[in-house]
Amino acid sequence: MKLFSTIRFLKLFAIIILSFNAMAEEPRFYIPDAPEIGASSYVVMDHNSGQIIASNNENERRAPASLTKLMTSYVVFQRIKEEFIALDDEVKISEKAWKTIGSKSFIEVGKNIKLEILLKGMIIQSGNDASVALAEHVAGSEGTFVLFMNDYAQQLGMLNSRFENSSGLPHDEQYTSAKDMAILSSAMIRDFPDLYKWYREKEFTYNNITQRNRNKLLWTDSTVDGLKTGYTEKAGYCLVTSAKRVGMRLISVVMGSKSATVRVSETEKLLDYGFRFFETQSIDDVSQEVPVYKSEKSNIRVGVKGSSYLTLPRNQFKYITHTINLDETLMAPIAQGDSVGELVLSFNDETLAKFPLIALEEAPEAGFFARIIDTIKLLF
Repeated sequence: MKLFSTIRFLKLFAIIILSFNAMAEEPRFYIPDAPEIGASSYVVMDHNSGQIIASNNENERRAPASLTKLMTSYVVFQRIKEEFIALDDEVKISEKAWKTIGSKSFIEVGKNIKLEILLKGMIIQSGNDASVALAEHVAGSEGTFVLFMNDYAQQLGMLNSRFENSSGLPHDEQYTSAKDMAILSSAMIRDFPDLYKWYREKEFTYNNITQRNRNKLLWTDSTVDGLKTGYTEKAGYCLVTSAKRVGMRLISVVMGSKSATVRVSETEKLLDYGFRFFETQSIDDVSQEVPVYKSEKSNIRVGVKGSSYLTLPRNQFKYITHTINLDETLMAPIAQGDSVGELVLSFNDETLAKFPLIALEEAPEAGFFARIIDTIKLLF
């Protein structure tokens, strides 16, 4: 009887141990739902991976208001980068720019103003007059400048955006989406790091008039370094924000809030949620040696092509399985950078992401006899 009881105890103990091992091998990650957000549409996206962490109506087409100026500045930045224009260009202010209604930088008609000053007026003060003056300088007219705006929007993959002016003043056929604004903001940060710095400036003085940046988070959250507010009666209160914490950069877009205070509080909710429950890591350093035949080398290192990132729930990265799938048996000659397969990242047999693999070193072709030997090896 004692022996039987002992056996039963040992079986039960073994089951418990196996259960604990299973729990250790297959942890569960429970992420709370995103908070309730008081906005018609919103997105919070990781800048490096491009992964959307939370969203609602992210593709809904909405009036952009002054968020339009993000597209205007992207075009101007691009033309500066391509050396068609320069920061020290003297821009003559037209009567049209001077008369533009809405928020102003208080530029004067007929006066020559440096392009850099106008950029700061548009970005920090949200000057509609500065926006029009920049558009006219870049393209000759605001109408032609709009063609640049829509062309770059298409190149960036902004599928739900159309622009009709450079300032964001109301227009029935002008629209964008929360997701498109996140895509645009991420591109701005990536492509123009030296010019993006102006989005974190809190105030700017021109013509003896000091105006404060309307992004209140620049004062209350030290991790925020941009981007833009917007408001019209049709658009509601909008805010696009970027913040860096714990090795991550998140971009939040809130559109159609009921007040300036609400757009700030809802943005804080989205940023806190993303940073608290998710993390982003680079997988650029993932590499492995794989066999190569008919080469002077028996193995070569392969790794991920380009800069690649993945966003996951916090603490999940240590449980990821890395699998290298080669397109075929590797045979020399292989040049550094040649495509050789893909890296598959999975968790509990669920594929999380796939990334192209390249050869990180070359594999020169071996001599005649060595190639013959490898041919025989491959036969068997």
